[in-house]
Amino acid sequence: MEAPTLRKAGSKQEEAFGAQPRRVADLGTVPSLRRSNSSLRKVRRSQNLFGNSEKQENLSSWIPDNIKKKECMYFVESSKLSDAGKVVCECGYTRQQHLEEATRPHAWQGKDWDPKKHVQEMPTDAFGDIVFTGPGQKVGKYVRLSQDTPPSVIYHLMTQYWGLDVPNLLISVTGGAKDFNMKPRLKSVFRRGLVKVAQTTGAWIITGGSHTGVMKQVGEAVRDFTLSSSHNEGEVVTVGVATWGTVHNREDLIHPSGGFPAEYVMDEEGQGHLTCLDSNHSHFILVDDGTHGRYGVEIPLRTRLEKFISEQTKERGGVAIKIPIVCVVLEGGPGTLHTIYNAITNGTPCVVVEGSGRVADVIAQVAGLPISEITISRIQQKLSVFFQEVFDTLTESRIAEWTKKIQDIVRRRQLLTIFREGKDGQQDVDVAILQALLKASRSHDHFGHENWDHQLKLAVAWNRVDIARSEIFTDERQWKPSELHPVMTAALISNKPEFVKLFLENGVRLKEFVTWDTLLYLYQNLDPSCLFHSKLQKVLAEEPERPVSAPPAPRVQMHHVAQVLRELLGDFTQPLYPRPRTGDRPRLLLPVPNIKLNVQGVSLRSLYKRSPGHVAFTMDPVRDLLIWAIIQNRRELAEIIWAQSQDCIAAALACSKILKELSKEEEDTDSLEEMLALADEYEHRAIGVFTECHRKDEDRAQKLLTRVSEAWGKTTCLQLALEAKDMKFVSHGGVQAFLTKVWWGQLCVDNGLWRVIACMLAFPLLYTGLISFRERRLQAGPGLPRVRAFFNAPVVIFHLNILSYFAFLCLFAYVLMVDFQPTPSCCEYLIYFWLFSLVCEELRQLFYDPDEFGLMKMALLYFSDFWNKLDIGAILLFIAGLTCRLIPALLYPGRIILSLDFIMFCLRLMHIFTISKTLGPKIIIVKRMMKDVFFFLFLLAVWVVSFGVAKQAILIHNESRVDWIFRGVVYQSYLTIFGQMPAYIDGVNFSLDQCSPNGTDPYKPKCPESDAVRHEPAFPEWLTVILLCLYLLFTNILLLNLLIAMFNYTFQQVQEHTDQIWKFQRHDLIEEYQGRPPAPPPFILLSHLHLFIKRVVLKIPARRRKQLKSKLEKNEEAALLSWEIYLKESYLQNQQYQQKQRPEQKIQDIGNKVSTMVDLLEMESLKRSGSMEQRLASLEEQVAQTSRALHWVVKALRDGGFGSEEGIPAPGECVALPAAGTCLSLGVCGEETQQAGFWRGLGVGRLSCSWVRWAWGRVDCPTEAGALHNRAPDWT
Repeated sequence: MEAPTLRKAGSKQEEAFGAQPRRVADLGTVPSLRRSNSSLRKVRRSQNLFGNSEKQENLSSWIPDNIKKKECMYFVESSKLSDAGKVVCECGYTRQQHLEEATRPHAWQGKDWDPKKHVQEMPTDAFGDIVFTGPGQKVGKYVRLSQDTPPSVIYHLMTQYWGLDVPNLLISVTGGAKDFNMKPRLKSVFRRGLVKVAQTTGAWIITGGSHTGVMKQVGEAVRDFTLSSSHNEGEVVTVGVATWGTVHNREDLIHPSGGFPAEYVMDEEGQGHLTCLDSNHSHFILVDDGTHGRYGVEIPLRTRLEKFISEQTKERGGVAIKIPIVCVVLEGGPGTLHTIYNAITNGTPCVVVEGSGRVADVIAQVAGLPISEITISRIQQKLSVFFQEVFDTLTESRIAEWTKKIQDIVRRRQLLTIFREGKDGQQDVDVAILQALLKASRSHDHFGHENWDHQLKLAVAWNRVDIARSEIFTDERQWKPSELHPVMTAALISNKPEFVKLFLENGVRLKEFVTWDTLLYLYQNLDPSCLFHSKLQKVLAEEPERPVSAPPAPRVQMHHVAQVLRELLGDFTQPLYPRPRTGDRPRLLLPVPNIKLNVQGVSLRSLYKRSPGHVAFTMDPVRDLLIWAIIQNRRELAEIIWAQSQDCIAAALACSKILKELSKEEEDTDSLEEMLALADEYEHRAIGVFTECHRKDEDRAQKLLTRVSEAWGKTTCLQLALEAKDMKFVSHGGVQAFLTKVWWGQLCVDNGLWRVIACMLAFPLLYTGLISFRERRLQAGPGLPRVRAFFNAPVVIFHLNILSYFAFLCLFAYVLMVDFQPTPSCCEYLIYFWLFSLVCEELRQLFYDPDEFGLMKMALLYFSDFWNKLDIGAILLFIAGLTCRLIPALLYPGRIILSLDFIMFCLRLMHIFTISKTLGPKIIIVKRMMKDVFFFLFLLAVWVVSFGVAKQAILIHNESRVDWIFRGVVYQSYLTIFGQMPAYIDGVNFSLDQCSPNGTDPYKPKCPESDAVRHEPAFPEWLTVILLCLYLLFTNILLLNLLIAMFNYTFQQVQEHTDQIWKFQRHDLIEEYQGRPPAPPPFILLSHLHLFIKRVVLKIPARRRKQLKSKLEKNEEAALLSWEIYLKESYLQNQQYQQKQRPEQKIQDIGNKVSTMVDLLEMESLKRSGSMEQRLASLEEQVAQTSRALHWVVKALRDGGFGSEEGIPAPGECVALPAAGTCLSLGVCGEETQQAGFWRGLGVGRLSCSWVRWAWGRVDCPTEAGALHNRAPDWT
């Protein structure tokens, strides 16, 4: 038996682990407590405690109604005194600490104190936020509650009011409550592993909450993690369940209306036999039974609470599991052994940390032995080693009881895991804990597939892919792909990309996995915090209500998703998912019975149940999953899925487009930056794959640009890149080579521009071979096809239009300056006819709809171009000028309007010259600088108007002419910036002849304030001069230099990307002239007449040129996509290789190798030291046994009369060491027995003594030999 003091300080304070549910993680149809890691709860946990008044009010009103404390209501004097020598009640409290009515005399006061009668419940007075004073100001939650509080109420408090997420795992740490020493490395490994398993799996750690023993070890582990982790890694939930009556300084926690916060002081020196709370725990449950100083009160409630939590069901991503529980044991005494025994008996797995001391080491030493070898003598021997201080107090019955419990514990090996640091391949405690839970799940409660399926669900819930690889996906179990589909869905919804990758490696095919119902289920479980979810809800809100007679259907349908996706991808794409036809029944099937993955009445397994004739597969499953991952901004998941895609270039460009559109509406800055970074990443992936394709085969790569992709809304890669404004992709050399090829039509791109212009002016030169064509038939064929191919080339059409436009401007300028008569001349009529052809061309561009977008969409696309707006403005202004010009009274205003319109037509030349590689980038810079000018004008207007008004008010009195007010305020102030100073600003050039005294002369300004007698200015010249100096200082020096700096910044910023911007905008001009009629204005009217007859009269639909959009045959498309997939794999391999070659990665790899080598060396050192320790321990044991045997032999020899007077053995005496159960007879050895094998075995050597008799076996030695009856100890 342990000493009473040790029992009180040790076992009573030891953490307990009581009865646990028989099945740790049963997946039966238990009502699912649906909890999610919602942002609301995270905010609720991280909010400042001093500002959340609403939450405090709710907590202050709910806790007193539902949670009680216990108070002793009758003072019964105890025979014992307190530590301070005061009279106390049987409950342990002094008279002053009782309520007033408890100290009044009662009829039964002399009776024995009974807690059932003398203790009553009343509303608790200690709850709220606890702040530990000292460095760090650590904050936690606490509550004082009765030991009879239902666990459901506590669980509700923790999850609803304390804002804790439902755990995926419950870790109950038990062991010694007294401080003990652990080896530094073992302590480090334990701390790191415990916090890692809690943080990665989302577990709760439950301890005793005090600042001693194993609870202190856990608290320090959490503290070290908090100091070394980043804010994004989350917090570790550590719940301390302690006895209220044993908490030192608990008076500081009493606040009847709640402590927000309550300050707690850790006073270890003055705590006495009480304990302080550990400041590194996050939550405290203080169990009250109305007594003071009694340990172990919390054990029954903690047991019930852990059992209740382990019976709850956690659902995440469609997989529902019962919350598993595991017991972790460090050190400990008799109470810990009882705790382990109860846990094992109730089916709870235990992890015992070897090397931590006492009970943990005793169990670890015998865990690998057969039950028959775990004897009382062996346990006694182990106890003598690990319980040296109290070993002498242990009785045989107590040792027998311990032996029986240890045998029962070891007998259920599937529930017992021994963590041996550095042995059996174990390196971390977290792996040992999770392996223990998986090993426990292989008990008799689970068989066959259900067992493996259960283990896989646990691994997914914990997000520990390393455990799944090492423990589940082994040679023992061959998984069918269909068996992984439910957990694959759970991994997708829970955003666990490593598991998705693992399932793909183990046979899951996305074509079989992604059915229509699965996809619909994924969209129904979108992350509520993502922007796409809110957009989808807006679409659903606009959906008309279904009639009552209609069959029930899920709220979200795929055509709703398609509607939102089309807004993101652009109206140029077709809907990705069709609207269901009338009469189609809902896609989701009924749940099948006995399925463990039930969510909202829909079974995940039922999603994969095929019905005859039911087309369940989508067009492109990889595309569907990729979109689903991208709209939630899940980088790792999208990367894995994109690697499986076929049309990977189009997929990457579509992802870039979706992310850029979502970023425009994202309000969170961090999410916006992540979206833009991910969009840029997918643009680089598209560039990388296209580079590989272009390097291998230019023609096939160009086919990839213009191939119509059915999976992405019948659009092309080039169109997706243009709509997403992926300038880097469009400026790629391969794309530009393709655009150049389109620009030159059927002409060779190496034709000089002078040749083209020469043939334009004199087309018979085409027959001389001056122009070369790409096709041999045109080069060597007849002349008419060559002429047609030449004039249909966009480069020729463009230059013909330039010549035509220059001719139009020259004619327009001639009419305005030379030939503008009251009656229009022939040249002016020619301008009208020319402009009419331009109007017809603009109308053709507006109504040209080869993709059948519709008039509204084409109008939006048309007016989205700035140059089209400029064309329409110039045409409307020309019509206004023409209308005025034809009215004789408005002839001159008409000429003014037409003159202004000429400026607009000249500005149109800027768009024409964007095709030039020299002028194009400069035009882009000018456009950007124009934006800077508008911002600058706002700042300039402030100074101009302020100075102008002040100057006008000081100089001029009551000017009533509006035009002269404008001149004085704005015009003159603006000219002052450029050096034209006002004449009367300082009185030097003052002259009454140059102004009008009364302001009656319309051609002269009004005279400034002056002295009529002396004819001198009367205004304060010094003030006007100061104002002028300040005005010039800020405008000429400050603002103008600011404008120059803005221009310089814009130039440098644009100059870096000018080439990309020019190449990107070059496409618009090429596309415009690629689809334009070959004849220039005004001859283009012939082409328009031909189109009118073809479209309106003959009803022939418009077709897009094949060069920009082409639909391939199925076989050709399949071969092209296979080739693209092959090169995509090559690109991914190159990326991996480049990643490994980066200096940062090399340094990281070297660091990992060094860490691995250090770990291996340390493990090897531990193995050697452990082996050496075992050998030394064995040697010490043998020496001790030999010493005892020699002592026994000497005593026997003395009693036999063979000892000398001095008590020292004489030279001729024989000493024999007996074996276990052997009796000894002694005599004198003869010379002939000197070579006896027995002595040689003992290493004694030659003995010069006479041999008498040796008796072996369990026999009594004869009395004449003088030997004693004795049983030798066991020894080898």
